[in-house]
Amino acid sequence: MEDYRRFLQPNVVAQLSNIELRARLVVEGFITGLHRSPYHGFSVEFAEHRQYNPGDDIRYIDWKVYGRTDKYYVKQFEEETNLRCIIALDKSGSMRYASKGNISKFEYSAFLAASLAYLLMQQRDAVGLALYDENLVSYIPPQSKTSHIYTLLKIIDQTTPTEKTGTAKALNQLAEKLHRRGLVIVFSDFLDAPDSVVTALKHFRHKKHEVIAFQVLDPREMDFRFSGSVIFKDMETSETLQTQPIQLQRAYRETFQNFLNYIKKQCFEMNIDFNVVRTDEPFDKALRQYLTKRASL
Repeated sequence: MEDYRRFLQPNVVAQLSNIELRARLVVEGFITGLHRSPYHGFSVEFAEHRQYNPGDDIRYIDWKVYGRTDKYYVKQFEEETNLRCIIALDKSGSMRYASKGNISKFEYSAFLAASLAYLLMQQRDAVGLALYDENLVSYIPPQSKTSHIYTLLKIIDQTTPTEKTGTAKALNQLAEKLHRRGLVIVFSDFLDAPDSVVTALKHFRHKKHEVIAFQVLDPREMDFRFSGSVIFKDMETSETLQTQPIQLQRAYRETFQNFLNYIKKQCFEMNIDFNVVRTDEPFDKALRQYLTKRASL
């Protein structure tokens, strides 16, 4: 495996000690894999120079111009902020689940959310964060200033899954808070009544937002490959059920696939990008989905 690919593997990223380091290395590994500049393909285009003013970001000083004129000038771009984006992260109890050898759905979603926030702010887009379970728990409005990424990363790092799922209620509350059109990226297992999931996502489209939905699932939730007698425990209600999974495997897979197909179909009809990602998959699959959407906006 090429070195950069290591930092796109969930189990490798989970071993890193700091969420900023995790996000940065995921993004850098991803960009290296693209074999191109992280700015390529985006709508930010250099416009002109202007004289440096105290407080300007020194990253945008043009040192070649300084070398010729002995004066400080900064590069000015067509748009200081290209996009307003809200990352919505599901912190309900079911997101704690992790099968043997995999990180939890919440960890996977949190690492992806942090990486996307880092990537967006590298592009000088404005990024905000929403955390939800049964309700909208917290909302941080989008900003594009450099220091804002540290606020977002700290909040993500300190968040743990709790409470039950209330997809429709929570995301409807978020939709009512968003008064300017932008991009909404949702990370959730969406293990809720399918009609409520569709209704919640549809609310964003009715308010003219672009939407990317990532359904984050553990591999065992998809293939139901358990052996022997197993006790299943609901992570939100603590209810338990003992059964022989092999007897249920075929019926479970069929029901689960019907569930996925219904949501995919509804999202397609609403022009919502709906993506299923597994917690054993490298992070670049989701990041590529984001770039595809971003390039079309």
